[in-house]
Amino acid sequence: MPELIAPTARLHPAWIEARDEWGPGLHEDGFGVGPSDEVDSPAGFAGWVTRLAAESDPSKPVVAGQISCIYRWIVERDRVLGGIALRYGLNDYVLQFGHIGYGIRPSSRRRGLATWALVRMLDEARTLGLDRVLLVCAVDNLASVKTIEQRGGVLEGVRDTEHGPARRYWIKV
Repeated sequence: MPELIAPTARLHPAWIEARDEWGPGLHEDGFGVGPSDEVDSPAGFAGWVTRLAAESDPSKPVVAGQISCIYRWIVERDRVLGGIALRYGLNDYVLQFGHIGYGIRPSSRRRGLATWALVRMLDEARTLGLDRVLLVCAVDNLASVKTIEQRGGVLEGVRDTEHGPARRYWIKV
C-alpha cells in the first residue's frame, strides 16, 4: 500500500532510481527540484531535502513573492513512485503552474496513484483554508486531464506557457 511521506534523505538511492527512470532534466512537477539543486551526492541531496522541509512548514507565514509549498513523496516499501506538491498562497508562480503539481514515475503509472495522492493533497488544501485550487497540465497529458476531471476539475481554458499550451483547471476544495 502506498503512503505519502515528507521528503527524507534516507531515501536518496530510491529517489535517484526514480529520477533516472525519468531520464535527464528537472523531471516531473511535485518534487521541487530546481536548476541549482545538486541531488546526486548524499550531502547535496540532504541539503535539498532540508530546503524542501523549510518550504513545507505551514506554520510559517506566507511571504509575498515566495513559494510556500508542502512536498510529499509517494512511496511504497521504500520505493519512490512519485511526488506531489501543494503550493499555497496566490502568486505568479502558482498562477502559472497551479497550486498542485504531481508526477508518477513511468513504471508506476496506470495504478491510480496520481488520483490517490491528489485526493490527499486536496484534504491538505482544505486544512490550509483554501476553497479552490488550480491545476495546470499539458494539453496532451490525457492521464492528468482524466485525473483532474475525475476529481471535479472545471476547465478554465487553455493558455500558452513556456512549456507549450496548457490546460487550466479549478477544483473546489
